[in-house]
Amino acid sequence: MSALLSADVEVLGLTGRILWTEGSPEPGMDPGNQPAFVLIHGIGVSHRYLARLHAVLAAGAPTYSFDLPGFAGTPRPGRQLQVEDYGAFIAEALASRGIDSYILVGHSMGVQFAIEAALYRPESARQVVLMGPVVDSRHKNVMRQSIALTLDGMLRESPSSNWIVLTDYLRCGPRWYFTELAVMMKYPTEKRLSGIKVPVLILRGSRDHVAGPDWSLRLSRAVAQGRLVEIPGVGHVAQHMRPKAVADAIRSFVTATTQHR
Repeated sequence: MSALLSADVEVLGLTGRILWTEGSPEPGMDPGNQPAFVLIHGIGVSHRYLARLHAVLAAGAPTYSFDLPGFAGTPRPGRQLQVEDYGAFIAEALASRGIDSYILVGHSMGVQFAIEAALYRPESARQVVLMGPVVDSRHKNVMRQSIALTLDGMLRESPSSNWIVLTDYLRCGPRWYFTELAVMMKYPTEKRLSGIKVPVLILRGSRDHVAGPDWSLRLSRAVAQGRLVEIPGVGHVAQHMRPKAVADAIRSFVTATTQHR
């Protein structure tokens, strides 16, 4: 797997990091007419648990990942950030680097960030892919959400994915994690998703304790152009366990729903 290159990006008074492979155009260079894949991590983690998926997607299209402000060793903001703040950061960071046509791919809380980035700059988002979306209506308090995540980690994930997540949590630190956990828990995912006008793919592992089948189906029906795909035999971090299957599902969705503008 190719190493990722990175550059700090500062917009809206916030600092994060954008990452790309050597085969993708460097941010700031002309990416051509092909929309880029933009991978967005969830709470407490980083680009690292998306790296396998990034490598597969980057083999066929420009692909970028983020380490968002406050996570992965990036500078912690001086205030609690709302999901809308992260969405604006992503959209403005991409615009600042000349990336103005993309497919947003968010995982877990990154689903919420992707929704807000698409709402912030709808003319740039071609499609939206929401993997393991939170917060499932069955887990509307921190205790239930924590139990679901713990069971998933114990029963469904690999040692390598658990190690990435755990070490990223340590880099994030409990203070910022819990600052943003409250934001994640109260975000009205279904309501905000209903404002998306482009095609949306809901993607979940068939054994995901965190994003259940009923919740995921409901989200797929919250938009006019929604679809649901399940990756068999895996849990919440499907993109690490089955990167090729996830990439194939994403690319099939993009091909089927692409409208030339």
